Amino acid sequence: MSEIVETPAGEARITWHHARRPQSVLALGHGAGGGIEARDLQALAEVLPQAGVTVALVEQPWRVAGKKVAPAPKTLDTAWRALWPSLASPGLPVVSGGRSAGARVACRTGGELGASAVLALSFPLHPPGRPEKSRAEELTGAGLPALVVQGGRDPFGRPEEFPEGTRIVEVPHGDHGFAVRKRADIGQEEALALLTEAVRSWTGGLGLSSGAA
Repeated sequence: MSEIVETPAGEARITWHHARRPQSVLALGHGAGGGIEARDLQALAEVLPQAGVTVALVEQPWRVAGKKVAPAPKTLDTAWRALWPSLASPGLPVVSGGRSAGARVACRTGGELGASAVLALSFPLHPPGRPEKSRAEELTGAGLPALVVQGGRDPFGRPEEFPEGTRIVEVPHGDHGFAVRKRADIGQEEALALLTEAVRSWTGGLGLSSGAA
């Protein structure tokens, strides 16, 4: 089920994947180079509703409008803030998340919006080859329980580069889109299963329910 939401940046779209007996909502934004068709977002939308988590895949206005280039972070944050009442409308605790640029949005806005936790998929810790341009403060500044799921060969930040104390799950041999090479000792389906199980276990351990918002 899809829902159009008006924001100051234009029309955004939420595609809902409802759990039969939902205990929480996981809101997931996409990256700057693609949309909600990303393999990790689709895998979570398929698996998590079976574990009582309704998944909301959020398309930023620039994607809905058919544009090729994402706007500035400030504009992404503005749209996410405007979307939030719709994401919270089921009356359930909301975990704010996303992949890449969407993960940055979730981290920057999660605390002020009242998110229960933050899920960062392929967090772009730094531009490729520029580790000195760290964005670690966005992640650590969220002030919320956070899980990072990162590919082992992500050029935007390998798991070992993250600050000490980061709760992180590595997808072995995964790149920024969690794609694994054919010669890797883990297959693509296995890699995605590792990702979805890690997120399922983490969300289950947060103790979220409609009475714990």
